Amino acid sequence: MLLTLPDILSTEDLTLARRLLADAPWTDGRDSAGPQARTVKNNQQLPHDSEAAQSIRTMVLNGLNRSPLFFSAALPLRIFTPRVNRYGGEANTYGNHIDNAIRLKVNEAGQTEYVRTDVSCTVFLNDPDEYDGGELTVSDTYGTRGVKLPAGHAVLYPGTSLHQVTPVTRGHRLACFLWVQSMVRNDEQRRLLYELDMNILALRQQHGETPEATSLTGTYHNLLRMWAQT
Repeated sequence: MLLTLPDILSTEDLTLARRLLADAPWTDGRDSAGPQARTVKNNQQLPHDSEAAQSIRTMVLNGLNRSPLFFSAALPLRIFTPRVNRYGGEANTYGNHIDNAIRLKVNEAGQTEYVRTDVSCTVFLNDPDEYDGGELTVSDTYGTRGVKLPAGHAVLYPGTSLHQVTPVTRGHRLACFLWVQSMVRNDEQRRLLYELDMNILALRQQHGETPEATSLTGTYHNLLRMWAQT
């Protein structure tokens, strides 16, 4: 399932992010890539401990936490520490690849933990008219789709998907990306739960709290109870 999440970052968030990125200490993005990805990855990233990376990471996590759509679609259990990247100039593309299945992160307590990359997320930090190219293209069972969203919007897609960022030929593409380990590992099960949740919400908006809506809510939670791992 590929899903757009609008307005994860506010106008104020984006203004601050732009100011922080103006003098950001960019490094070679290949430093964090696996052996296969290094052969096709050519971009820049911010060091984890830089002021810009830490501030933008906090804004993105807060924005996702405010989004009921994100929770419904991803059902997050763990989130890998968000990273910030840039495409443009000579470091302008990331060829077709599939993300590593497991990532190692350091949590807030300073302990290391593994995160399974069930869901990938990209939050766009600048608008499409500021650069040419730079589409995120995602290939899955529904075909290949290109994504290029307004600043502050995000896209979710399965971590199992073959994807790439096409070459940026003008300007710079700025984004924050992260991975989610979901309580529901299977993408098809997550999709069914999301569709059921959205339809229950629509029924409540149209007809109020009916016995049918209550019954379907029970079905949703029973399926979640059956499939979820915490």
